[in-house]
Amino acid sequence: MTAALSAELKSLLDTPVFVTVATIQPDGSPQVSPVWVKRDGEDVLISTTTGRRKEQNIARDPRVSVVLQPFAAPYTYAEIRGTATLTTEGGQELIDELSLKYTGKKYAEFNPASGEDDERVVVRITPRKVVGRL
Repeated sequence: MTAALSAELKSLLDTPVFVTVATIQPDGSPQVSPVWVKRDGEDVLISTTTGRRKEQNIARDPRVSVVLQPFAAPYTYAEIRGTATLTTEGGQELIDELSLKYTGKKYAEFNPASGEDDERVVVRITPRKVVGRL
């Protein structure tokens, strides 16, 4: 069952707010990373590259949590619990869109050390439950 995002949460996700994504390691322990984010309807999209721990964890176990905590309102937060899918289709376009949103530059300009050969992955998170103080 898909959970709806509130209007306030959607509005925040449309700004350059940082979120933290948690995935499940092979031993069951959490793995947590701060990431850039965008919203596509009710879904949350993040970017990673093939072979990274996030991508490996999600490929094995698609359960994730995303925590949004606005810098200007640290006692306000939302946790989006959901299921993630992975695709390389649109991966480079997503990282460029996110980089423009957060830095005003395409990703290769913002991070020249990034490997152009690194295949980008779109992580699409479909919310199952949303909790918090938003």
